[in-house]
Amino acid sequence: MTEHFFYSLEQGFIDYMTNRPYWTVVFVFFLSILVGLAIRWVFVRSLKNYNRLKPGVLIESFLRNLNRRTKVFFPLLVFYIAQLFIDLPDETTDLIITKVAQAALILGFGWVLLSLVKVVEEVVFEHYTVKRGDSLKSKKIQTQLQFIRRVLVVIIVVLVLSAILLTFDSVRNIGATLLTSAGVAGIIVGFAAQKSIANFLAGLQIAITQPIKIDDSVIVEGEWGWIEEITLTYVVIKIWDKRRLVLPINYFIEKPFQNWTRTSTELLGPVMLYLDYTLPLDELRNELDKILAREKLWDRKTKVVQLVDTTEKCIAVRILVSAKDAPTAFDLRCIVREKLINFVREKYPDALPVHRMFMLEQST
Repeated sequence: MTEHFFYSLEQGFIDYMTNRPYWTVVFVFFLSILVGLAIRWVFVRSLKNYNRLKPGVLIESFLRNLNRRTKVFFPLLVFYIAQLFIDLPDETTDLIITKVAQAALILGFGWVLLSLVKVVEEVVFEHYTVKRGDSLKSKKIQTQLQFIRRVLVVIIVVLVLSAILLTFDSVRNIGATLLTSAGVAGIIVGFAAQKSIANFLAGLQIAITQPIKIDDSVIVEGEWGWIEEITLTYVVIKIWDKRRLVLPINYFIEKPFQNWTRTSTELLGPVMLYLDYTLPLDELRNELDKILAREKLWDRKTKVVQLVDTTEKCIAVRILVSAKDAPTAFDLRCIVREKLINFVREKYPDALPVHRMFMLEQST
């Protein structure tokens, strides 16, 4: 009797859905969401378990970047497969549902593909830089990877849009035109936006030759700062006082600028002092040794005291100290300058710059 009851219930449900085919689509859609989320849960759980056994940057990056997007992709994939087995009496409606499901799946796949590009970027960055501990090479790789990722994002968006348009007969010509007439469109766009194309090519040149990299210390337009962001068309420089200077990327191809960390982050910091002729320079050197011996900002490589110039009023003394990077060198220069001036003022006050005047007695 129980079997007969469930059989009758099943037949009744099938007859109900058969007489109402559009409800079948709704039912399959919601069922696809549940099945897709279940498949996604098993997939993600398997990756997490594997990552616990063998931790790696690939799985961690995959889970971090694609965790949410798979919640959309798997249900769309299940629905696209399931709707192929639905037989609707209206062929036009059946075709529309198939095309919409196909377009949604392509859109979801493109969304996942964008995250996969980010995953590849993080894995390559980890492989070539972090493990080797080379901060300078790390910045070079980071600059190149960011540029390549932005180019790939543009390509993926164009391909996804074209693929979606190609699925619908009414707009298929638009999608085909978008793919096949790239040469003609490129010429038209080239004439219409020559500066933008020039910036794009300049960005490609910078990514390859790398006159600037992320976190490089530069002086541009009389401002000192760090390269914060390099896009396809412009560069953002973080000024030392936290302002942002935005320049077109071809600026760094066409105009001169200072890059303090082009091949190395190490930097010499000059400190100029103008003192009286009576100051013993050996005492100044000894005091510099004492200051640097207690100073953590100094990299223990360069310390020089030089008499670089003389005038009729004073001598010009240049102190050179080295540090690991430009910000550290600037702070070290300020500390050395302050402490040396205090030393001269306390120990040799007469050695501070003075104006001498002599009164001559006139004979009567």
